[in-house]
Parts: sequence; structure tokens; C-alpha cells
Amino acid sequence: MNSYDWAEEFRELFERSVLAYRGGKRDATSMFSPKQIAFLATLGASAQEIFDFVEDHARGGEPSVEATLLVTAVRRDFFLFEQHGQWSQRVVAMESLPAKSAAVDGIAWLPRLIVKARAKLRGEMPPELMYGCGGDRPFLRGVNVPLADFLRVVWAAGEDDRAVVEYVKRAMKR
Repeated sequence: MNSYDWAEEFRELFERSVLAYRGGKRDATSMFSPKQIAFLATLGASAQEIFDFVEDHARGGEPSVEATLLVTAVRRDFFLFEQHGQWSQRVVAMESLPAKSAAVDGIAWLPRLIVKARAKLRGEMPPELMYGCGGDRPFLRGVNVPLADFLRVVWAAGEDDRAVVEYVKRAMKR
């Protein structure tokens, strides 16, 4: 992979994958070739994560290729600069996630989303979980924070949940 044009290559892969999905390839293992899977791995992305974005886009029109590219760029940066290109050996257990109804400062969904964002950044998402799912997108749209921006905020906050909560509260007022 040429690091200079990775975003263009990703965009082309995403667009081809949407066509493949519409053509009947409905799982990550049949959608991506070994070469494509290897390319995604250089970005810190799994085939399943990108398949989830492709599937939601093909079925409902969102997230857009641009939003997916921005999320992937944040994960790529974290993977390269924080993890030095090394995959985490951990996978977040589904039962460890806060409930969808869990709230902080009266904001439901936020505790769960913070945990999901950290898992996304670290490459620790279980296959059955998606950062940017059909619950995350409306929540973030409602608080006026794009998917990729939320990842950057969580990255900058480290383990400080309160910093993320305060950012979201400020964003809600804009």
C-alpha cells in the first residue's frame, strides 16, 4: 500500500463494496479479497467493521463514504501513532458495555458510546458491535457531533469520561 493515496484506495474499495453488497455479497468474508483485507489491516480496520458501514450505507444511505473515510482516518491515525501499527490482542466483551439506556447527566446512550468509541480507536470491537451504528448516528446527530469528531474527542480525553460528557454538553448548545 502506498501511504500517500490510501484514502483514494479506501474510497474505491468502499464504493466497489457497496456495489458488491447490492449484488448479493452479504457478509465480510465474501465481500473482500485477501488483498483488500490486508489493505484494511494496514489502516487498523477489520473487514467486518468496514462491511458494517457498507451494509448500512447500501441499505439506508448512511453513513456516507465521506463519514466512513473520516472515521477510518481517525482509527488509522490512532493505530499508527498510538499503537505503532500493532493490533490490540483484546476484544471488548458485549456484556461489559453499558446498557443502551444508561445515562450520564441525563444523556442516555452516551456511556455506551464512549466505551464503543474507545473500543473502535483501539481496534477492540467485537464482530457483532458497530461504532457508528443505527443508534450511534442519530444520537450524535442529535447532539451535533460527527462520528469522526466524537472519536477524536474520546482519543483526546483518554480515560476521562467527564471531559467527553462536557464536550457533548457544549456541543448540544451550539
